[in-house]
Amino acid sequence: MIPCFIRTAARHAASLLAGAFAVSLAYAQASQTLPVVPAPVPPRPSLQKWIKYPAAPKPLSPQAMLGKQIFFDATLSGSGKMSCASCHSPEHAYGPPNGLAVQLGGPDLKRSGVRAVPSLRYMAYTPHFTTDYFFPSSENSEDEGPAGGFLRDGSVASLHEQAAHPMLDPNEMANTTRAEVAGKVRRSAYAATFRQVFGEGVFDDPNKAFDSVGLAIEAFETEDMSFHPYTSKFDAVMSGHADFTPQELRGYALYNDPMRGNCAKCHFDQPGPDGRPAQFTDYQYIALGVPRNPEIPANRDPRYFDMGLCGPYRKDLAKQTNLCGLFKDPTLRNVTTRHVFFHNGRFHSIEDVLHFYFERDIHPEKSYPRRNGKLVVYDDLPPAYRDDVDRLDPPFFGQRPGRKPALSEADIRDLVAFLKTLNDGYSDSPGGQKAGGAH
Repeated sequence: MIPCFIRTAARHAASLLAGAFAVSLAYAQASQTLPVVPAPVPPRPSLQKWIKYPAAPKPLSPQAMLGKQIFFDATLSGSGKMSCASCHSPEHAYGPPNGLAVQLGGPDLKRSGVRAVPSLRYMAYTPHFTTDYFFPSSENSEDEGPAGGFLRDGSVASLHEQAAHPMLDPNEMANTTRAEVAGKVRRSAYAATFRQVFGEGVFDDPNKAFDSVGLAIEAFETEDMSFHPYTSKFDAVMSGHADFTPQELRGYALYNDPMRGNCAKCHFDQPGPDGRPAQFTDYQYIALGVPRNPEIPANRDPRYFDMGLCGPYRKDLAKQTNLCGLFKDPTLRNVTTRHVFFHNGRFHSIEDVLHFYFERDIHPEKSYPRRNGKLVVYDDLPPAYRDDVDRLDPPFFGQRPGRKPALSEADIRDLVAFLKTLNDGYSDSPGGQKAGGAH
């Protein structure tokens, strides 16, 4: 596995060679030249011919309509009060509806989970998990390490498996068996529809019925455009229906500048294959050394560690200790609507996240505790695995203590302004003009 900062150059070069960078036009150019903000911003044509935004929504299939009913059905939980939507709120980009580091569930809604709830938006293009990913558009591509898969550790292979996972989690919907879930569906108000969609004998086999629950939810998450709306201001800019403000443009330049923000290293802002709109993730994994979160009850046990790819929940990679502490890079779409960040929900504002990135190694005392007078860095990993933490990616990691951060407070404000353009709801249609008026 080669260092991230070397891989970054290859991936950006491949993107340029493929012509993907053309969609950003003057904005991408602004990220590579000084001064950062050209005055005035040069005019640009519509970008729709490069990016293929979804067409008008089609009616949901019977399977997807059934999945929608299941998604909002709290009676399928052990408590009778928790549905998929309880943690994946449509009003919060299908992410958590509150600022809790981990959500409460279980048979009495008093059990705490161990990982922060991710958003369900923009998951449809997630590739299959592999420990050896090769960037498809790059000549002389090298092994870039693990990528793909669903959940924060890539341990499930599909949306329907991901959808079924909370049903049996004792900290979430807390059913004890697959047959228990199947029985609840069989007694539900939509049981007849379930039979119509999956066959009259679907309930004869509880395992088939349980798997069908996941397939129905997968259809809903795939077909319903609320899971991939592409209605952000960024999309409107890319399609020629809006312009960045000067502050947003400065932030976009920082986002792409490998010596300043360098966000595009892991959160690609370029279109994917066949003009797919930017997903703002590379689906890869990284160990960031996020501080241990005392808000998670499981962390009160000093012997407990959530080590991502190598356990304790994922078992198949337990012996690959070089993967300990690695978690999947999330999409940054709708990131500033969140109130919890990283796999353990340690931070509660995007500003705190950025300060952690740019000060983790420069001012470690701001992030990590002292024990017996000694600063304990990367304290959410056992000491034996702390070398897995990324220390090679400038400008935020690998800097000597006491150095000046790569971004000033003004820079951070500019970067946040750009990140806010990734929030859906700016327009009514994918890549469309501002809702309620002309741009």
